[in-house]
Amino acid sequence: MDYLLCLCLCILLIHHFFTITISADQNGFLSLSCGGTASFVDNLNISWVPDNPFVTKGSTTTVNFTEGSSLSQVPLRFFLNSQQGRKCYRVPVKNMSSPVLVRPQFYYKNYDGLGKPPTFSVSLGTATVTTVNLTNSDPWIEEFVWPVTKDVLSMCLHSIPDNGYPVISSLEIRPLPQGAYGSGMGDFPNKSLRKSYRVNCGYTNGSMRYPFDSYDRIWDDDRNFAPSHLSTGFNIQLPFNLSGIKETPPVGVLQSARVLARRNYLTYNFPLNKLGDYHIALYFAGVLRVSPTFDVLINGNVVSSNFTVKSIQASALFLTMKEIRSLNVTFKNISFYPQVNAIEVYELVDIPLESSSTTVSALQVIKQYSGLELEWEDDPCYPTPWKHIRCEGSLVTSLELSDSNLRSVSPTFSDLLDLKTLDLHNTSLTGQIQNLASLQELEKLNLSYNQLTSFGSDFATLTSLKTLDLQNNSLKGTVPESLGNLKNLKLLNLENNELGGTLPQSLNKKSLEVRMSGNMCLSFSTSTCNDRSDNNTIEPPQVTIFTRKKTSGHHRTAIIIGTIVGVLCAIIFLALLTLLYIRKKKGTEDRYTKGGTSDLRNWNSAKILTYKEIKAATNNFKEVIGRGSFGSVYIGKFPEGKLVAVKVRFDKTQLGVDSFINEVYVLSQIRHQNLVTLEGFCSESKQQILVYEFLAGGSLADNLYGPNSKKVSLSWVRRLKIAVDAAKGLDYLHNGSNPRIIHRDVKCSNILLDSEMNAKVSDFGLSKQISQADVTHVTTVVKGTAGYLDPEYYSTQQLTEKSDVYSFGVVLLELICGREPLCRAGAPDSYNLVLWAKPYLQAGIFEIVDDCLRGNYDVESMRKTAAVASRCVERDASQRPTMAEVLAELKEAYNIQLSFLASIGYAH
Repeated sequence: MDYLLCLCLCILLIHHFFTITISADQNGFLSLSCGGTASFVDNLNISWVPDNPFVTKGSTTTVNFTEGSSLSQVPLRFFLNSQQGRKCYRVPVKNMSSPVLVRPQFYYKNYDGLGKPPTFSVSLGTATVTTVNLTNSDPWIEEFVWPVTKDVLSMCLHSIPDNGYPVISSLEIRPLPQGAYGSGMGDFPNKSLRKSYRVNCGYTNGSMRYPFDSYDRIWDDDRNFAPSHLSTGFNIQLPFNLSGIKETPPVGVLQSARVLARRNYLTYNFPLNKLGDYHIALYFAGVLRVSPTFDVLINGNVVSSNFTVKSIQASALFLTMKEIRSLNVTFKNISFYPQVNAIEVYELVDIPLESSSTTVSALQVIKQYSGLELEWEDDPCYPTPWKHIRCEGSLVTSLELSDSNLRSVSPTFSDLLDLKTLDLHNTSLTGQIQNLASLQELEKLNLSYNQLTSFGSDFATLTSLKTLDLQNNSLKGTVPESLGNLKNLKLLNLENNELGGTLPQSLNKKSLEVRMSGNMCLSFSTSTCNDRSDNNTIEPPQVTIFTRKKTSGHHRTAIIIGTIVGVLCAIIFLALLTLLYIRKKKGTEDRYTKGGTSDLRNWNSAKILTYKEIKAATNNFKEVIGRGSFGSVYIGKFPEGKLVAVKVRFDKTQLGVDSFINEVYVLSQIRHQNLVTLEGFCSESKQQILVYEFLAGGSLADNLYGPNSKKVSLSWVRRLKIAVDAAKGLDYLHNGSNPRIIHRDVKCSNILLDSEMNAKVSDFGLSKQISQADVTHVTTVVKGTAGYLDPEYYSTQQLTEKSDVYSFGVVLLELICGREPLCRAGAPDSYNLVLWAKPYLQAGIFEIVDDCLRGNYDVESMRKTAAVASRCVERDASQRPTMAEVLAELKEAYNIQLSFLASIGYAH
């Protein structure tokens, strides 16, 4: 044994500057000189670039300081508190593997002459990863191992009140080996790693990094960690097979080791900044011609027993320790002497969950139309909430947009399902209160100081509501009974409106404060309002009582009896009117549901179905194939074997009988090969059901983005055929039907495909009819889907056929680019498909075309389609083409593509 040890010690005499084969590929390196103005190459042959393209804020300067005996000069960027919003770097990492190494460096060096080094926090993505205190260390360097899940990495600096301005000097991004630093992390999901220590054991001649480490990790020597002067450092040049270690430690690091001779324990002590969870990587390589065996202990506990390091082989141990305040790594001798080649210690940092993409999409659309200059980028809740927003965890629970110019509560608000507080006071809202029915967690709603005129029907579902502020609007009529059914309501403010009549008795309870001053006549008492003749719609019978100068007791009795008789007559009269109204309404329903059956049978074969028949066809509504704001869609099968799609309205969206029958009538008149056919309907037992033909190919959205997406098989010629089919259907609605119909909700999920990929437009539930030929628009409340909504319609509430054209233009962009209208992935300026794609397409730049289409389309066909799509999404509706013009352009593009395929002998 002593002979072997002596042999090894002799080998140590070889100079440690041995020759190593080094991989010096800088592919994927990004080195930003923060505040720098010119590119340069440093003494490690690493290329640096200015940070301007990656940061939108901050001021720059240069700091001079003495380092050793020489004068150094470093550029830096600083962020004043007046520069509101997040101070962030957004770096593209689309083509990088996961994870990446992120290394920022922070200098102060009294650049401002104030002698007050700042303290600030740093975040990556949604995680606050560290607090930089330049009083303790200047410069301050951090390293993080960050899992790549998006195309852009966001690193932000956050001021701490009264602690100076954030500063940064450099930012380095390095791709790490695929899957590195994941071993042993199974019990610790959603974590990033912050480097505490990275030690090149047995090496004492300074730090080692690129080009020795091709991933540019900085390995410190172990002079500060050497456990004993009796331990020996080995530097031996041997080849090692690293195929089993994903982290790929540098060969140069593995060729050195710390070996404890003639003792039983080799120990490293690592001070830790705080109590926390830590990830530890231990690397071993057989630099000796013997194979030592030893136990590995962490804080006195054996974590690996009888661990053997085999000669000329590399191995590793990965350990994750919970809630430790200090770290002691010990190697206990069993056979020969313990050894270790390298140690990495990382603090585990939580990565909070991101807010749902639906919520973020909705907020971005609301921002676009609010008129407010809002810096809403990245995640709305982490690392700090956006302005006007409050969160609970990753849930957006409060939105306050007072004093903006919303004008209407758009359908987008209905996607903010976690809201508990919504403050839209003084936002120029008009018309009916709408698009809030899905906000069932809402506790506080402030719609005061607007011009709202109607309560709408959404309050029935707002069961969590505690405070409702509607003061200073123009609400008319009576207060609906649905408000009284809100069991949790504590405050109802109706002051200064134009309301009248008797309040629902269900609101008259001690637990509820109702404020009602400033209205025409609003009270819990019927008699109070009857005394106000200016507020009566039906005058009560007048009872005239003649009195004599001398009134006896009998006369007083007569007066009382006369008054009572008069009141009873008034009550009987009102009851008769109510009874007549109910009978008339019931007669209307009977006329449509029973007596009118023979008339309905003439409606182009739209079949009248009973609820029992539909229940049987859907197997008691067993299989849901779609959901929307209207309700659910089920697949059904009639006895003759025909498959159908059965659309059942939610109770809260029930139309009046007249309105529902009118909708059925209109839908029954529509017969076109590119419009989904209405097969039948049911209107009974408070059920409103529409039965459509079933299309086996699913929706265009399913084929482009769904879990079973057929996107790859959607060639350009097929996409053009789908676009032409859909344009034919919409053109028929605009120009071929009578009355003309505006669809109002054109989107990929409302374009359905049959088994042969022929397209049909579906779901006319939001459609509007224009009965007069010379009418150019309909003024109506805004409805539609975020990302497809015409901005001019949103701002003016004037609906035209050009609103459908805008939405269809978005569909064309989806077919070209293969991505959804609102997408969080990528750089912030690519979030909105229209704003991102339109400049490229107008310039004839087709780099953004869906990768699945590359090399398989005719450039002229693409150019023509891109041009018409760009015109469709013009913000000014007058600049958009008609649907007939769109159809003509698409037919030309389709024929050009067919000719192209024929010329290359390609069967589409």
